[in-house]
Amino acid sequence: MRIFGKGRHRPSASWRQATDRAFTLIGDGRYEDAGALLTRAADLEPWLSESWFNLALLHKFRHDWEQARTAGLRAVALLDRGAGAPDWWNVGIAATALQDWPLARRAWQAYGLHVPGEATGAGEPVGMELGSAAVRLSPEGEAEVVWGRRLDPARIEVLSIPLPSSGRRWGEVVLHDGVPHGERTTATGHSYPVFDEIELWAPSPVPTWVVLLEAASESDRDALEQLAADAGFAAEDWSSSVRLLCRMCSESRMPSDEGDGEHLDPHDHSEPGHPGPLGHRTDGQLWVPERECGVAAPASLVRGLLDGWVADSPGSRGWRDLEEVC
Repeated sequence: MRIFGKGRHRPSASWRQATDRAFTLIGDGRYEDAGALLTRAADLEPWLSESWFNLALLHKFRHDWEQARTAGLRAVALLDRGAGAPDWWNVGIAATALQDWPLARRAWQAYGLHVPGEATGAGEPVGMELGSAAVRLSPEGEAEVVWGRRLDPARIEVLSIPLPSSGRRWGEVVLHDGVPHGERTTATGHSYPVFDEIELWAPSPVPTWVVLLEAASESDRDALEQLAADAGFAAEDWSSSVRLLCRMCSESRMPSDEGDGEHLDPHDHSEPGHPGPLGHRTDGQLWVPERECGVAAPASLVRGLLDGWVADSPGSRGWRDLEEVC
């Protein structure tokens, strides 16, 4: 019997039953019970890469990265195909979570991705130039989709200012899953994947503030966002950037804004008086001067930033009710 041979064969009925039952339990959140079944399946068919892939997947769901790395490495050792196997992607996620950069490089390269720098480099992969993407924070809770910059295949730096309900901050780095759930499109026709957050990878020291602005025009609002960016931080008009979407809408292909003029987004489920593009419109008006704005900036800077914004045009700008929320 070739326990760790490369040849494939049809798994036993007992293996299939245990595996099917385990994934039903995973869907119900019963990870401990699922783990016992997947361990049994691996004992029944230890020569199947799928046995160890499934265990690695379970450990990823549990955020048990040491076990995910161990099971993932056993899975890839039994692979009978070349680049592109999801087994390597899971190894890359586990290695990134553990900051095992040599293994992360090896995993991404084995998957078929170009990783700049030395193959044996001990530092984290940089310069992969994966571009922008969206990430769904707290996907199992009060989910929120925000924009970010992909540092590598498993990490996104958050560039939006998340709402306080997410518990996340601007500038944080989150570990994310490999399979997108949804897309966001822009007016130029570009499409960006939406990845689900797995966990916080690196926290941000920059707090989130909410403030009520009086901005006579969009250009006044834009001036605050630019002023914050020039200082190395961020401001975001939550009154126009936040949309309340059902899960089905959120996980589908969606435009990234509410449209222009009177063409309102039919997928926006916000209500008058609540955050979101529809909630901040009034009869006959396309702009409401009172704006709810998120600001990501240190406590020592935030008031001076707002005062400087007002000083540039005191007749059309004002602020009040500044509060730290995250």
